[in-house]
Amino acid sequence: MNLPAIDGDKMLQLLAYNAKEPLLFNSGVFLLLFLCFMFFYGLLQHHVIARMVYITSFSIYFYYMSSGWYFILMMAAALLAHFLALKIYVSRKRTQRKFLLIVSLVLFLGLLAYFKYTNFIIDIINNFSVNKIPFQSIFLPLGISFYTFELISYTVDVYKRKFKPVKHILDFSFYISFFPHLVAGPIVRPNELMPQIRSKILIDKEHIGKGIFFILSGLLKKAIISDYIGVNFVDRIFDNPTLYSGVENLMGVYGYTLQIYCDFSGYSDMAVGIALLMGFHLPLNFNAPYQSTNITEFWRRWHISLSSWLRDYLYIPLGGNKVGKIRQYLNLMITMLLGGLWHGASFKFIVWGGMHGIALALDKAKDELLKKFNIAKPKNLFYKIGGWLITFHLVAFCWIFFRASSYASALALLQQIISNFKGELFLQLITGYQGVFLLMALGYAIHFIPVKIEDKIKKGITIAPSIVQAALLALMIYLVYQTRSAEVQPFIYFQF
Repeated sequence: MNLPAIDGDKMLQLLAYNAKEPLLFNSGVFLLLFLCFMFFYGLLQHHVIARMVYITSFSIYFYYMSSGWYFILMMAAALLAHFLALKIYVSRKRTQRKFLLIVSLVLFLGLLAYFKYTNFIIDIINNFSVNKIPFQSIFLPLGISFYTFELISYTVDVYKRKFKPVKHILDFSFYISFFPHLVAGPIVRPNELMPQIRSKILIDKEHIGKGIFFILSGLLKKAIISDYIGVNFVDRIFDNPTLYSGVENLMGVYGYTLQIYCDFSGYSDMAVGIALLMGFHLPLNFNAPYQSTNITEFWRRWHISLSSWLRDYLYIPLGGNKVGKIRQYLNLMITMLLGGLWHGASFKFIVWGGMHGIALALDKAKDELLKKFNIAKPKNLFYKIGGWLITFHLVAFCWIFFRASSYASALALLQQIISNFKGELFLQLITGYQGVFLLMALGYAIHFIPVKIEDKIKKGITIAPSIVQAALLALMIYLVYQTRSAEVQPFIYFQF
């Protein structure tokens, strides 16, 4: 019997970094790699050092497959942070500790600024200068925004004596490179992952069941709902808003509002699920944000790891709400403007952050007025529904500027909605994009599902026999394959 020969060159190409097809959670290559990883992980999980070396090595390889040789930059930054944190901790003089902290902040923020904002700054200078600077597009390594914030939180927490630095570089390398959260979060604090690294690993039926639930949830959100409505509807609207009526543009806004949630929360769900299968716990990053009844609540539910990081390492150090009302509103604006800039080197992200900063300040001012005049917040259903409608549409409005390719494009989209609505086309639109609107309805239904029902579904999958869990995963992978576009769609937040 003649077996087909294995093409060694093709195998090497498959296992090497490809800039056009970086490794993604929702790709077939990752599935194969992860299955191989878990086979050997089962043999090593109870041997602490071997397990740590194995996971760290795979994580570095994962990052290489995502960003090429920039894994060296990540590991160099980790080594530097580890060294500085140890020096900060053992330094007895406050001035020396503060100097080392400032050095670390300058280095890590400088690293982020170079890769993320150099192109943006050069473009601004060239727009206002006669002598043009030769433009060079600088590659943005995946995950640099996330792991840079983790490096900063580590050194700051050590400086404040909130966390004792680990002695071994292996522990710190594990923390920074841990592949489930490496390239798109959640941003993990040292106290959330460090204590788990050398602890006894427990992988029971509950861990596996919850892990499978989160992976199923993530694949459904990202690889089916987000990708399908993005490629087949949302991208078309935002790329050429003037070619479509106002009602089509409005549905495109609702579509993107769902797409970005499903895309990012889908990645976070998969990260949490993959970590659970390995016996590790990562923090949840989303909590049904579009159920919020005010903008403050929205930011407690949306991208929780980033919003809490900005609160603890930027808003509170600026004075938070302890320095008077005017300064509090100013602190909110600064925090959200920088939060917008964190998302990307573009004025549109600054505008997006600024709009949220204004909204947060107005929300705080409203609460102060109610308190000043001793007016209790209404708790009836109509007040909650009104608050939800305003908050949801405010967030959706802000997403227009976040997604649009330019201000002109964003304004053109709004102009179509205002002056060329043509509501009579709605039924025709639904009929023409049946698959898109069915998935949009499914996506919003999943988002607004009551917590009790979600918990029952999670429990049902958790206690189901292994054969049922495997069948559900196989079915989801089949559905992903059936609905996929020609190319695997990258996660939206990879650009940040």
